Amino acid sequence: MLQLSIIIVAYNARADLERCLESLRVAAPRASHDVVVIDNGSSDGAGDAARRWPNVRVIDAGGNIGFAAANNIGIRHSAGANLLLLNSDTVVTERSIDRLLAELDRDASVAVVGPRLVDSAGRAELSFGRMIGPLNELRQKRLSRSAAVEALTRRRHYPDWVSGACLLVRRADAEAVGGLDERYFMYTEDVDFCAAIRARGRRILFTPEAEIVHVRGRSRAVAPAATMEHYRRSRLAFYEKHHPRWVPLLRLYVRIFS
Repeated sequence: MLQLSIIIVAYNARADLERCLESLRVAAPRASHDVVVIDNGSSDGAGDAARRWPNVRVIDAGGNIGFAAANNIGIRHSAGANLLLLNSDTVVTERSIDRLLAELDRDASVAVVGPRLVDSAGRAELSFGRMIGPLNELRQKRLSRSAAVEALTRRRHYPDWVSGACLLVRRADAEAVGGLDERYFMYTEDVDFCAAIRARGRRILFTPEAEIVHVRGRSRAVAPAATMEHYRRSRLAFYEKHHPRWVPLLRLYVRIFS
C-alpha cells in the first residue's frame, strides 16, 4: 500500500497548479506516494496542463462542485494510507512532506498534522487556532494581524484545527468521519473536519519542523464577489451546525454589513 496520496483541487489556477506540481517533483517525498488532481471545472486549461505531468492522475469533477466535495473525490479515488490535502497555490519545500509524515509515525494519537505556512516573502501565516466561535473568531483575527504570529508559529503544539491549505491526515481517521462535510463549498471545512476528528478522541498537531509556501488570495482576486458569498454561506453553515443559538445574530450581522 502506498504511504501517501497527495490530493490537489484545481479551479482556474493553472499557473499556481503547475508551480505546485513542479515543487512536488523537485522536493518529492521519499515515502511512496501518488498525486491526484481534481479539476473543478477549470476554464483555463489547468486540468490539461496537469495531465502532462508524469505520475499525476487528473479526475474531472464535472464542474465547480466546491472544495470539500472535490477533496472527497480525491480521497475516494486514491490509495495512500495517509492523505495530504494540498492547495494548488502552495509550494512544497525540501523534506517538508517527509517531516509531516514523521510526526504521524511518532505519535499514534495524532490524526492530523499541519505545517508552518509562509508567504513568498517568508512571512508566517496563522494557520491554526481554537474552535471557531464568536469570541475565538475575534481573537483569531486580532492575533493574525499582530506581531505575535512569528513566535506563535515557531511552537509545536496541539490546536483545535490546522489549515486545509496543507493538511496531512491518516486515511483511517478521514474515512471514520466520512470525509469533509460537503455543505461547505469553500472556507471552514478544515475547521469542521478537525472538529469531527477531535470528537473521536484524536489529536491535531501543528509543527514548525515542516514549512510550506502558501500564496494566498488567488480565489478572491479572480472572483471577489463570489468568494465573499461562499465565505458568508460557509460561516452560516458552520454556526448552524456548531453554534445554532448564534445564527440569528450572525444573519443580522451579514444583512447589515453585506
